[in-house]
Amino acid sequence: MTDIRRQLLAAFEAEHREHLHAIRTALDSPGPSDVDLTDIFRRAHSLKGAARAVDMPPVEEVAHELEALFAQILEGRRSLDGPTIAAVRLNLDSIEDLVAGALAPLAPTPSAPPRTAEQTPEDRKPQAQRQADAQTQPAPRTDTPGSTETGTGAYLRVSADQMEQLSNSMHQLMAELQQDEAADEKLRQIELDIRNLRRNWDALQVQVASIVSAARKSNVEHPASGHSIPRLRDFDQDLKTLFRKLSALSRDRKQSIWAIDQAARQVRDDIDRVSLIPAETVFGGFGHMVREIARAQGRDVHVRATGLEIQVDRQVLQALKDPVMHLLRNAVSHGVEPPHERRAKGKPEHAEIVLELASRGGRLAVSIRDDGRGPDLARIEQVAIERGLLAPRAGGEPPPALDQLLSLVFAPGFSTAGEVDRLSGRGMGLSVVAEATRKLHGSALLRPRYPWGAEVLLNVPFTAARQPLLLVEAEDRMFGLPSYAIERLLQVRASTLETVEGRPTLRIDLRGEDVVVPVIALAALTGSPNAHVPIESGNIKAVLLRHGGRYCALAVNTFHDVRTMLVSDVQAIGLSEMVSGTALLENEMPALVLSPELVIEHWIKNESRLAAGGLGLGPDQERHVTTILVVDDSITTRTLEKSILEAQGYQVLLSVDGVDALNVLRSGETLVDLVLADVEMPRMDGFSLLQAVKADPRIASIPVILMTSRADPEDVRRGLDLGAGAYLTKQKFDQRELLATIGQLL
Repeated sequence: MTDIRRQLLAAFEAEHREHLHAIRTALDSPGPSDVDLTDIFRRAHSLKGAARAVDMPPVEEVAHELEALFAQILEGRRSLDGPTIAAVRLNLDSIEDLVAGALAPLAPTPSAPPRTAEQTPEDRKPQAQRQADAQTQPAPRTDTPGSTETGTGAYLRVSADQMEQLSNSMHQLMAELQQDEAADEKLRQIELDIRNLRRNWDALQVQVASIVSAARKSNVEHPASGHSIPRLRDFDQDLKTLFRKLSALSRDRKQSIWAIDQAARQVRDDIDRVSLIPAETVFGGFGHMVREIARAQGRDVHVRATGLEIQVDRQVLQALKDPVMHLLRNAVSHGVEPPHERRAKGKPEHAEIVLELASRGGRLAVSIRDDGRGPDLARIEQVAIERGLLAPRAGGEPPPALDQLLSLVFAPGFSTAGEVDRLSGRGMGLSVVAEATRKLHGSALLRPRYPWGAEVLLNVPFTAARQPLLLVEAEDRMFGLPSYAIERLLQVRASTLETVEGRPTLRIDLRGEDVVVPVIALAALTGSPNAHVPIESGNIKAVLLRHGGRYCALAVNTFHDVRTMLVSDVQAIGLSEMVSGTALLENEMPALVLSPELVIEHWIKNESRLAAGGLGLGPDQERHVTTILVVDDSITTRTLEKSILEAQGYQVLLSVDGVDALNVLRSGETLVDLVLADVEMPRMDGFSLLQAVKADPRIASIPVILMTSRADPEDVRRGLDLGAGAYLTKQKFDQRELLATIGQLL
């Protein structure tokens, strides 16, 4: 079973239980007037669509009959009387049995129950009798004796510490296997040596045979003739046998190592998958916390959290829990203004704070942003001067570069708060954030938002132990550079170097912009301050690093390979502050892992004049990835569509209904290129969402695709008249048609 199939079934298993529970709860209401018929109709509709998404026709059929039955009740053609409620309950039980049978591999799939939506009152009479009998007699079970109760397998409770220990052991095993590659290299070298020896011996044999033949023609006895000839032949045969054995051993070794490596990788992936948990388990309660804090401060705040379904290592989430909490509290205390102040600035009275998690470049990106005051740059500079972090500016001297100034807020004890209260003023929050992310081999970045507000970006690995590293060599020492911060590898002629105030620089085209970046010898940063930029055969090799909008080229002697390695915390004393960890190489020697962010911040600190002049500043923008907003109240449908679109390289945002989608679109926090929306949704349906989008000039140009089970010509015409770029029906869902339609609209 594929991973996406497992994800879909897991999503459907949870979703169908939620819908069944909600419908049953509604039917338990004291009277028919207390039942929200619109809600249970929508749930039956969503259940039908979700069953179609996971390819369960029997469940889809029963859900369709329930939808039709609720439609008749809503239209007044049928009443919600006792027999009808009993029929609904019977069909709900049937859906539960059908799903359990489908999820249990050994369980036979039950057949669909009798149709109920099209029955007349006369036709219902025998069924009502059957329902009455069913209420007094136990319903037959459809699970096999050996199946579990839910059909989804048994569960075993394991402590988190045990899982972490198992994960660490697995990572250590992978490291040992990587170190074993050195033995393979030695074996390959021996095989090459034997091959060369065989070649030389064959050439020597020809020479000996030629000499012996010439001696025989001259009737001269040669020392190599006589009894030496059989010995030479035996040696030749032994050499050939040795070569064959060594070649066979090398082949077997390669196959064995490949099989062991594949098995170890599979075990590692399985362990990592178990070790990961949804971010919601740790961050899920933060929204309520922020609202309570804001209410206590007299602030009107709307809190939105997205991406909490992302699976992350539990250790990483626990390490980020306090930093993220600090940042959310800071957003309330430092960022959000009182309502009267917001009104005076022309802002909406209610502020918005967003917590967003996303996967970018194989790492976890956490964004905490608000639409409040934004960073007070003048106040930050003033405090930095008071604390000795910046020198006072002379008259006419330009202010510090924006990234240089904003990086200071992460210094220990730094605070711009005027007074100490229970939320702010102690100067601990952002230093805690910086320290926590550095321990995770990550980074923290503060930047203003436009037209107002601030954003803090945390970038950390999904797992606490392993990182993809580029191994480089500088002055006979090995270093590891995390691959996420590497823009590109450079090999340029030394003659192309330029100088700015006596410092070597390089002119590089970055996304269409001509940027001058500093060139620094890596060895000069890590223990050899007088080291020069290494030049070999007139060329310079350098790694172009990126942190925010700042770029820096580290000159090295040699590029090695990129490996995913186990990174340990730094234990030695006296290492550079830019060293964030160590990785063990095959020869048992450690490679120092550098923090790209600290490397660039070190350069900014020591070359503040050049930094303030803009050296190394490039375009601070992510490569634009086409972003599609999927709007559907069914978690199963959202999961399916998200997996299809992400497999094609699209970035996918999720919304549960039209109101949520409209908030995302109007906030402007993420550039949405296309909207893919369902029609039947709570609060605001797809037609209303489409109408609202086309009526708002700021977002009217975004194409909208309606994808729904409502296939009536009137619905199709209505959707197209409202401005939909396309109208697709789920009954005829074709992945290729969906992707082709998106391609045409984009």
